[in-house]
Amino acid sequence: MEHGLLGKKLGMTQVFDPKGRLVPVTLIQAGPCTVLQVKTVATDGYNAVRLGFDAKKEKQTKRPEQGLVAKVNRLIKTETEAGESAGDESSRKAKRAERVEPIVAPRVIREFRVSDPEIYRVGQRLAVDIFQIGEKVDIIGTSKGRGFAGPYKRHHSKPGPDSHGSMYHRRPGSMGGSSWPARVFPNKPLAGHMGNHRSTILNLRVVQTDPENNLIAVKGSVPGHINAFVIIRKNVRDRKG
Repeated sequence: MEHGLLGKKLGMTQVFDPKGRLVPVTLIQAGPCTVLQVKTVATDGYNAVRLGFDAKKEKQTKRPEQGLVAKVNRLIKTETEAGESAGDESSRKAKRAERVEPIVAPRVIREFRVSDPEIYRVGQRLAVDIFQIGEKVDIIGTSKGRGFAGPYKRHHSKPGPDSHGSMYHRRPGSMGGSSWPARVFPNKPLAGHMGNHRSTILNLRVVQTDPENNLIAVKGSVPGHINAFVIIRKNVRDRKG
């Protein structure tokens, strides 16, 4: 499967691998995610699935989201009733045992492109078991906001002398504002807004998975604060070298 999962960053810890090496990992609550819509080339022009994660209060749900959830619940109810009415008594009992419960409005909704949308159905639950230990994944999140920061912190600029009287400790450097060029060159590292932007970390290795608790541990750090929502997808390219 090419799709990914939506999750929530829980924080960092450390584990020991089979060789006894200490590995820093980030714990993520990945799923379960509900398939809200299956898009195909015939109906929407491309193949994709819309996944929902986490739940929010009804009063926080907008009307378009309420309509989407109501449509999903109608489809789930129709499929459940059709499955229970078909077959013998034993098969009906099995269908009742695996009945899909109605969903509530998800807090996060995202799309994932897929090549074969036929293997998905509305109301299907996707869990962390789609990832294998040792597999490489990409994590997408929103980095921590640092507010207005200077060039020394924002761009890791080289500081000036620290001696007394230098008057040039953390300044941005020359602006080049003489008769030539009489302007500031583009892309000069200056002070400005830092953080709070979409960030993608590539090729993080899956160290452990816990399907019972919907947890996945990846080696390294993940953008965002604790309880921040992230996207976990299959890696799009391998690390060079």
